[in-house]
Amino acid sequence: MDRISPQRRSWNMSRIRAKDTAPELIVRRELHRRGFRFRLHRRDLPGCPDIVLPKHRQVIFVNGCFWHRHDGCSLAAIPKSNQAFWQEKFQKTVERDKRTRKQLKDAGWSVHVVWECDAVESERLGTVLSSILKR
Repeated sequence: MDRISPQRRSWNMSRIRAKDTAPELIVRRELHRRGFRFRLHRRDLPGCPDIVLPKHRQVIFVNGCFWHRHDGCSLAAIPKSNQAFWQEKFQKTVERDKRTRKQLKDAGWSVHVVWECDAVESERLGTVLSSILKR
């Protein structure tokens, strides 16, 4: 049973942003610091990628570990209440992510994912971005 009222839960969920999240801002700052220029949330591309490097034909999704189910990450825990609902919701999100990546690859884009847990640790973020940008 949920300890929070439905109204309070609705308010909490309404505060979860899709754009300009803290991990996304960290990744954008690091890319800019390294001299890369990019576009944000291009709606003409499948999935509206968080970061688009048009010159390099690369897109970067900055995914939250909880919502996008980062394998092996402690942040990707399943809530204890209403597990059937959450399982279905997470499964649909993962399937949508796969479809989106395939559509972008078929259109000639190189697709990369930076996970929330990587973005908040500067050393790991540097390693991840270096491997992405070498391509």
